[in-house]
Amino acid sequence: MPSGIRLTRIPSASSTPTSNVRHQSATANELARIAELAGVPGETLMRLAERMERRELAAGETLDGDGRFGVVLAGMLRGEGGLLRPGDSFSARVTAMTPATVASCERAVYDELRERA
Repeated sequence: MPSGIRLTRIPSASSTPTSNVRHQSATANELARIAELAGVPGETLMRLAERMERRELAAGETLDGDGRFGVVLAGMLRGEGGLLRPGDSFSARVTAMTPATVASCERAVYDELRERA
């Protein structure tokens, strides 16, 4: 494992007993590829990236995204609107169809940063 990255096991509400949370935020470069964030200034993307928490989800694992703004960085998830792929965003419960990487923050943080942009 690369130095500086620490994995922590946390309880999950899915059938998979644990998930990995990296104590690492998303990057502005990753967020620039999210459809909903197209056209957002780079400085705003950097501030948003710093506030987002990255999670690795196992296939079949469920994440409750209520009250959060989340983005798919890798893998495929199923949400209320159907299949989610890298570049898509979500704000409700999602289930990983494949191993996936997501990043999310409180919805209020996202809304505040977007209003300032």
